[in-house]
Amino acid sequence: MQRLRHLQHPVQVPSYRSGGLTMKLDVYFVGVGGQGVLTMADILMQASLSRDIPCNFYPTKGMAQRGGFVKAQLRLGDDACGPEIGPGGADVVIAMEQSEALKALDYLKPDGDMIVLGYRWLPTDVMLGRAAYPDAERLAQEAAKRTKNYWYLDSTLVPENGSNNVFLLSAAQKMTALSRLFSAEELKNVIFARFPKGIERNRLSFERGQTV
Repeated sequence: MQRLRHLQHPVQVPSYRSGGLTMKLDVYFVGVGGQGVLTMADILMQASLSRDIPCNFYPTKGMAQRGGFVKAQLRLGDDACGPEIGPGGADVVIAMEQSEALKALDYLKPDGDMIVLGYRWLPTDVMLGRAAYPDAERLAQEAAKRTKNYWYLDSTLVPENGSNNVFLLSAAQKMTALSRLFSAEELKNVIFARFPKGIERNRLSFERGQTV
């Protein structure tokens, strides 16, 4: 059985004028089903639209169930073209699961920014002892071969009953090249507008992400 499949065709956002923006930013998201990986990418896409920043959004995922592989590619800026970010092409990698973070390293530019939430989803082979799961130390060692801009955030930093993806996106805005395009206030406003019933939960998660 083939595990991976395309979720949908690329979502091409119209090329709006970006108000003089000259930089380009390619962002690569990875995680597993149920974590809100695609929601993170969509929040950034909506923030881009509000600023007239051209963007190209391409989501893919594995089997449609919790724990299946999920990734999203978001290309931002006046020079954004084509949906795919090739190996070594991502300015920023945002990972919500350790083993998927290790796989995503191939897509990070040399000295790009990588931020990881230390969440562990153990595949069947790992649970049966047929394969090893990459621990945080190995992930850090492999990341160091490609970049000095690496952040690992333990999952216990997320507020109790908080939103993991909102926490990580907030931390990424503070720590990575995302801060060149978006302020914390811009992202927070998009999140609150999209999830009006979860404002308090998301507010706590976002504020915690800004403090790590």
